[in-house]
Amino acid sequence: MPLSSQAILAQLTALVGPESVIGEVEKMGAWLNEPRRRFHIPAAAVVRPATVEQVQAIARWANAAGVGLIPQGGNTGLVGAQVPLRGDEVIVSLARLDRIRAIDVAAGTMTAEAGVILETAHAAAEAENTIFPLWLASQGSARIGGVLSSNAGGVNVLAYGNARELTMGVEAVLADGRLYRGLNSLKKDNTGYDLKDLLVGAEGTLGIITAATLKIFPKPEDYETCLVNLTGPEAALDLFQMLRARIGGRLNAFEIVPAIGLDMQLRHGFLDRDPTAGPSPWYGLVEVSRMQGSEPGALMDAIEAAFGTGMIENAVFAESLEERTRMWAFREQMSEVQSREGASIKHDVSVPIAAVPRLIAEGSAAALRLCPGIRPVPFGHMGDGNIHFNFSQPAGADPKAFMAQYDEAMHEAIYEVVLRLGGSISAEHGIGQLKTGLLRQVKDPVALEMMAAIKTALDPKGILNPGKMLG
Repeated sequence: MPLSSQAILAQLTALVGPESVIGEVEKMGAWLNEPRRRFHIPAAAVVRPATVEQVQAIARWANAAGVGLIPQGGNTGLVGAQVPLRGDEVIVSLARLDRIRAIDVAAGTMTAEAGVILETAHAAAEAENTIFPLWLASQGSARIGGVLSSNAGGVNVLAYGNARELTMGVEAVLADGRLYRGLNSLKKDNTGYDLKDLLVGAEGTLGIITAATLKIFPKPEDYETCLVNLTGPEAALDLFQMLRARIGGRLNAFEIVPAIGLDMQLRHGFLDRDPTAGPSPWYGLVEVSRMQGSEPGALMDAIEAAFGTGMIENAVFAESLEERTRMWAFREQMSEVQSREGASIKHDVSVPIAAVPRLIAEGSAAALRLCPGIRPVPFGHMGDGNIHFNFSQPAGADPKAFMAQYDEAMHEAIYEVVLRLGGSISAEHGIGQLKTGLLRQVKDPVALEMMAAIKTALDPKGILNPGKMLG
């Protein structure tokens, strides 16, 4: 028989102590209120283990009792992987596992526990004159365990890769409470399956990540940052290809934002002043790292060459940390500012880089056919093909009526374009509970069978994040 809520609370309390268990729904807000407020089911309890051994004890208990566990980091996920689906699950918050266990500059590694906040990892690396180059808009609250479980991307994927590529090894508690000790820091270890790659990106469905060995890199001496005026995504693609050929691996980021994004931020006071060189249909945010001993000016030289070919007509360079910060704020505030404009239908998609202009053109046209007056707001990582293809409601429309009428149809229209162009329906946000049905529609059936077999092998009772990803 399933355990009652009272029994769950009593047994968890006996296991880890009353100070580590929360049973009152009114006290669970911090663990239930995910960023988009799409999911509203309370948990049976929230448990806050303070040690890896306590995580193991919780897993052993849950496996024996048949209670679902939801691993949670900073609760910043956007597809509902970290919050309840049914209401009988226990949220396992990893926030108290928050130690930096070791930094090895010579090896280029940092070992951090799952509850370490991403900004804390940045600070720890920088204290050793190195960087951990995974930067997200939510880095002040996102935690390492969640970042890895969702295989987060961010703005530096172009130069350093996403979370999976920045992870050398993981430690994880399996469904039956056993501990996988995989904190490998070897660059070469050809001894079988790379098990960390199963756990990174698995959204807590195969194991609970408790720590990870992460790659760190020498800290650049400086950054060269500019905002370029662009006529459109086609011009952005041309400029990106030119910059990549001239600058190579030092090209850290190439982001694009449409003019409507600047208009929204100035209108709602998100920016204290316009950081661009002047009005333009589109803007490109470009950043290049300058390593110690290298000459400055690589980005300036490349932009001047682009001027010479007529590829671009205007640009502005950051001359201070304040200006660089303002330029990056312009990019990072894009998701948040849309909420000030009413309802927004959002997509996290990717296509081959060369197909980004077609994605934006064909997706925008499809959306406008469905809903005349809708406002396309596509922006994001031009350098890796990941576009956050969002749509704000027509000005003055009723938000609830807009979402009721167009949400599902807009998803179908955009995903049709994405799949036709050889893209993915989830670039960096994951599947969670939001896209389980869609995943079954678009994923190769053999791939789904392999995923289900792995899930069954590692979690035969289905206690780890039940219902997420595979449904």
